[in-house]
Amino acid sequence: MKTSALLVAAALVPLFSACNTAAPAKGEAASTPEPAWVSGARDVSTSVPPKLLAVLMGAIQKSGPADAISVCKDEAPKMARAASEQTGWQVRRVSLGHRNPMAVPDAWERRTLEAFDRSQAAGADASKLERWEVVTENGEPVRRYMRALPTQQLCVQCHGAADKLGPGVTERLAQLYPNDRGTGYAVGQIRGAMTLRQPVRQ
Repeated sequence: MKTSALLVAAALVPLFSACNTAAPAKGEAASTPEPAWVSGARDVSTSVPPKLLAVLMGAIQKSGPADAISVCKDEAPKMARAASEQTGWQVRRVSLGHRNPMAVPDAWERRTLEAFDRSQAAGADASKLERWEVVTENGEPVRRYMRALPTQQLCVQCHGAADKLGPGVTERLAQLYPNDRGTGYAVGQIRGAMTLRQPVRQ
């Protein structure tokens, strides 16, 4: 049996963007009670971005935003792998405007990201957008969870409009990500989402 909910709850703690990260209208309550596993998924989704943000802030302060791109390229996947090993969830970041090819969303993630964008356009607070669902994959139930990643001020140095990019960023992106789709974002705009996946253990 499929269960699904997208929650826009004022009580949720805002999520810091890591610069990458099925929507009712703002204020619409979920019709299905939240299962116990959602709280654990939420905790995991909010644990990785602040750690990466801190690392990126340090890199920018030390050697500038262009070098921070290389740090993000290496450290973000490491943090996701560590979180996966520690929690039992498969953790990664995805985006409709992906930079790293590993951040390309699957069909369920794409629908969720598109729904997040529609909810934000309708007035929802992007930092509180999440979706959970139990889906069937290859005949087996799988838990899916996503939480939106709004663009922070720090992020526009590497993900903003052309006139907002930091020194050397355009050149470094051309070197590392020749097919980059991750620029043009404004502060507050949904940059992507944390996405978690876990088979339901019988």
